Amino acid sequence: QVQLVESGGGLVQAGGSLRLSCAASGRTFSTYTMGWFRQAPGKEREFVAAIRRSGITTHYADSVKGRFTISRDNAKNTVYLQMNSLKPEDTAVYYCAAEHGDCNAFNLAREYDYWGQGTQVTVSS
Repeated sequence: QVQLVESGGGLVQAGGSLRLSCAASGRTFSTYTMGWFRQAPGKEREFVAAIRRSGITTHYADSVKGRFTISRDNAKNTVYLQMNSLKPEDTAVYYCAAEHGDCNAFNLAREYDYWGQGTQVTVSS
């Protein structure tokens, strides 16, 4: 069982930056693939980024590639999402997710067993 708690959301102007954090409970954090998803009002939850257990391999949605960076600190049981050059279309609730092992279908929400409660990110134009 893993519990996830996101933080770091807020209101920012277009072009600004935010860093989201997701703290995980438990002593087996390093055995989980971690992902970030987001959901805007009236839209389906969509994949943003994922990071493999070791932290070496990362994946990004095309819409955020080059602007967002996912990272993890296994010693702190925490995964991060650094978001730069934010756009109004990045406005959404951002969710952290965890799946045990190396999740090959890392971009599919249904593959993840554990989810945080979400943190709101609002980008004003």
